[in-house]
Amino acid sequence: MTALVATIESVGYWNNGLPSWAHACAFVVDGALPENVATKPSPQLLPPNERRRAPESVAVALDVALAACSAAGRDPATLPSVFTSTHGDLSITDYMCATLADDPRAISPTKFHNSVHNAAAGYWTIGAHCMQAATAISAYDASFAEGLLEALMQLDAGAEAVLLVGYDTGSVGPLLSVHDAGGLLGGALLLSRDGRGPRIRATLGDGEADAPGALGRHAGNNPMTPMLPLFDALASGATRATLNAGPGRAMTVEIFHD
Repeated sequence: MTALVATIESVGYWNNGLPSWAHACAFVVDGALPENVATKPSPQLLPPNERRRAPESVAVALDVALAACSAAGRDPATLPSVFTSTHGDLSITDYMCATLADDPRAISPTKFHNSVHNAAAGYWTIGAHCMQAATAISAYDASFAEGLLEALMQLDAGAEAVLLVGYDTGSVGPLLSVHDAGGLLGGALLLSRDGRGPRIRATLGDGEADAPGALGRHAGNNPMTPMLPLFDALASGATRATLNAGPGRAMTVEIFHD
């Protein structure tokens, strides 16, 4: 694969106990968790009523997406976006399966509305008044790497900037036997062709992903932890990260810091 390049203009981040990218960077440096921080994301892009009703998956995705846009000084309405998630919202999936089995007529229209994999992307485009393309991707453990590949390809095809958002929730009920997943995790990158920030060069090949770093160990078994080698590298000033890109495949990301 020909190397694909981009600038990371800004980063958004939310994980239990680390509700911002600044908190995440400080944790990588000194290992200390902040005190008295928010226990759940609160996406300011949505009106208060919608904010309260939004499922965790949507809340964390929109929180980090807006944080990345704000940090870069970019208008969310102008940006194409790529939203990537391993499972979407597993608590809603569990509800849908249980209700369909027990009493199909009792399905909540709101829960059904939020069960689709592109729910977060839809909420984002509505809240941001964004008419640009929004892509929703899932590729199991390779979801973030494939989302990054999609965003980089859009830049290579001529987009000026692309918002990339990765997010996942924990599993509940019988789904725990399929994927024992926990916590809430979201990360966003504002990628551009010619902006200011670290430059990255990504290539695909055979190989294995990096072992978990500080952020990966803190996030534990959340399904989106495969994105964290890159976030750990950005926070620590490392020059390379290797991401899971599928069975026996890896995406190597070289990082050229300012």
